[in-house]
Amino acid sequence: MAVGCAAEGRRGAGEQLGVRGHLGMDLHADDHLEVAGGALDQLRRLHRCVHVRLVCLAGAARPGSRPGAARCPRAREGGAWSMSHSVTECRRPLQGSAPHRDRSARGRGMPVPRGGSDCRARSRSLSSIPTRKFNIVEDVRMHPRHATRVLAVGLLAGTAALAAPAIAQTAAPGASSPGAAPSAAPASAAPRTADTILTNGKIVTVDDRFTIVPALAIAGERIVATGSAADIEALKTPQTRVIDLGGKTVIPGLIDNHAHFMRAAEYWDREVRLDGITSRNEALAMIAAKAKASKPGELVLSLGGWSEEQFTDQPGGFTKAELDEAAPNNPVVLQVIYFRIYANSAALKALGITGETPDPRNGKIEKDTSGQPTGVLNGGGAVAWTLGRLGEVSKETSVENARALMRDLNRMGITAYQEMGGRAFNAGHLEAFRTVWERKQMTVRAFYNIWQEPTSAEGVDKALAVIAGLKPFQGDDWLDHTGYGETVYFPLHDNLLARGASPTPENMAQWRRIAQAVADKGMHLNVHAQLRGTIEAFLTEIEAINAVKPVKGLRWTMSHGDQLEPQDIARMKRLGMHVQLHSRPTVQGALMLKVHGDRTYAMPPLRLVQDSGIPWGLGSDATAVTPTSPFTTLHWAVTGEMVGGRKVLKETITREEALIAHTRSNAAFLFQEGNLGSLAPGKYADLVVLDRDYLTVPASEIKDLKPVMTIVGGKVVHEAGK
Repeated sequence: MAVGCAAEGRRGAGEQLGVRGHLGMDLHADDHLEVAGGALDQLRRLHRCVHVRLVCLAGAARPGSRPGAARCPRAREGGAWSMSHSVTECRRPLQGSAPHRDRSARGRGMPVPRGGSDCRARSRSLSSIPTRKFNIVEDVRMHPRHATRVLAVGLLAGTAALAAPAIAQTAAPGASSPGAAPSAAPASAAPRTADTILTNGKIVTVDDRFTIVPALAIAGERIVATGSAADIEALKTPQTRVIDLGGKTVIPGLIDNHAHFMRAAEYWDREVRLDGITSRNEALAMIAAKAKASKPGELVLSLGGWSEEQFTDQPGGFTKAELDEAAPNNPVVLQVIYFRIYANSAALKALGITGETPDPRNGKIEKDTSGQPTGVLNGGGAVAWTLGRLGEVSKETSVENARALMRDLNRMGITAYQEMGGRAFNAGHLEAFRTVWERKQMTVRAFYNIWQEPTSAEGVDKALAVIAGLKPFQGDDWLDHTGYGETVYFPLHDNLLARGASPTPENMAQWRRIAQAVADKGMHLNVHAQLRGTIEAFLTEIEAINAVKPVKGLRWTMSHGDQLEPQDIARMKRLGMHVQLHSRPTVQGALMLKVHGDRTYAMPPLRLVQDSGIPWGLGSDATAVTPTSPFTTLHWAVTGEMVGGRKVLKETITREEALIAHTRSNAAFLFQEGNLGSLAPGKYADLVVLDRDYLTVPASEIKDLKPVMTIVGGKVVHEAGK
């Protein structure tokens, strides 16, 4: 049974301990820590078992080390600094926890005594260690909330003594409160007992070893133990809730690395989502049912997440007459991605569209031979024009809609995500989520980037003023600001359904101004790039920025990357960048084939990216351009099929790889790998119980999997039938 933390390892007095791997695995004396920008995040977990002092040796051998002794391991991504650990061996496991087996060199298989404080120093003095560079301060800068746990950071030039930072213990676990610094994994003690136990199941932990166990224990917000049913039973009290899984499969809460949920929440109560619907007649029936359940005159909306090509019974859009029949007393507005609107007569009237209405900029109001509107509006300008006329929503309705959206996300198994703002995003969208957070009613963890849409040099000037005042990481583990993006300069926002992109030097100069400011601020940047032209141009600019202000450790990320090539990935790895890939072909695949031909089958190149070793994750880009359900994304990644069953991707991955990419890997984009992404002691109890086994159902059925229970922060937020 894994209780509280991994066992510590050592080599002996005066020698360094290397540890590696993902959070939650056992630590062995000969392992090495592979670090990039998230070193402190990773070490938050380690310091619960050992006192860790970081010493940057910049590749220098230790004074007095024996011949052939290993140097301080370099960062896996080619970083400029390396790390070593001076370790105090601690025989004190988590206070009150059950005895666990020490798997270190000290005595493999021997039980560690419960309690006590028999900690003996096993490291020599740090004062004799020369140092040329100490770069951990970059992580402190990127994670100011972690700085409260760093007691001292000292650096003297040349061979002077280094006062290494000691990672302090955090407070005992408890519910996060708005405005407070986010809690890390519990630092000192796990409870003797569990509040909730899940047992008799197949718990897929998605740790580094993809461990599967039958039982798991939760205390407060966090997992305190995983293991056999008998081991977990020992933590039970009369007050413990025991959930008999009946053999069902449990996976970590699914994390979407790129979505636009805050914007979508505004009209969520008016939405009828056509995500995953393959029958056009069923879609019409859903629209009719929504209208029947609404008051006369209330909007009936479907703002994206579908396309005409997904219908297998009768591919195509909707006529005004069909929508009039389905909803005679309600305005109906159906949005197809960002390029088409279908509207009924009531909606045309509400929007003020007549035969005399001029076309909006960059859009067209389709008209019949008599000059009357047909109910079809084409073009991005027409979509924006329509959405801008849907009417305002009261603040309280916005708040309730945000809560309703979170509940629906919980029903889909989503427990955390990264918010990307987007077109038509406004401060009210964020304010609604902030109000839910202030009321302590969040059931989905939201980590947002700041989005701006400058279109000119003057707009860039304003954006730079905003960037100068940004202070990321001031929230908690429910709602927090993590960085900037995804669109940096709007004229360079490329289109997946365009045949190519040719960024101009003038536009790239404006893009560079913003990206440089983000780098100078030491912030994370998310870069929207889909086509060859923009991918290559952005990487060239980032390389130039990196030469002035290194971006390694900031987790700069390319979003979408549909036409990534091996040489792009090599450049990104040298820059320490990450990649987010998204399931937009689930509804756009047929259109992509018309535009890009056979190249579509490698857009995005999942297998190439997976095999490259670059940090990456799976997301949706919901809700306008793709369905929201993560099981739609997982199904596409494994089968290569769009909604409706057409094969649109050949660069598929295994279901295990897909699950890792949608959970553990995505935690890094949120700067939460110490808290989220796998089911390990010390991490938040964010998990999903499925109706069938993700690992064994036919691949064609992955899209149909349903959560029967979702738990976030130790609390049940969705339970089927309740």
